[in-house]
Amino acid sequence: MTLNVKDMIAAAEAEIVTLDASIASDRHGAKGVRFIDLRDRRELEREGRIPGAFHCPRGMLEFWIDPASPYHKPIFAEDVQFVFYCASGWRSALSAKTAQDMGLKKVSHLGGGFSAWRDAGLPIEDVAAK
Repeated sequence: MTLNVKDMIAAAEAEIVTLDASIASDRHGAKGVRFIDLRDRRELEREGRIPGAFHCPRGMLEFWIDPASPYHKPIFAEDVQFVFYCASGWRSALSAKTAQDMGLKKVSHLGGGFSAWRDAGLPIEDVAAK
C-alpha cells in the first residue's frame, strides 16, 4: 500500500480550514453558516447532533454536491460557509477536501469532530429514531 488513511487525512488537512470546537461554536447559528453532519444514522440516534445540523451520510456527499447528479441537494448550491463534521474529524477532513475539489468555495471542518464538540460541553440535540 503506497497511501494510507493517515496520509490522506494529513494531505487533506494541509489544504482545508480546520476549526476547533470553540471557533466552530462561535460560528454556530450565524447567518450564512451551515453545519453538515456526515455520520451515519445510527451515530446520530445514539449520540445526538449539533443543533440544526444538516445530515448528509458520507457515502452520499459527492452525489448530493454535484448539481448534475440526480441526487443533488439544493443546500449544497447555497452560498454559505459549510462546516463539515463526523465523529472524530477524519471523515470530515476528507469530505471538506472533496467538497472543495468539487467547487464549494467556503468549506471547513470541525477538528476532533462531534467528540470535540461534546467534550467542550457544547449543545447537543437528540435525534429520534425513525
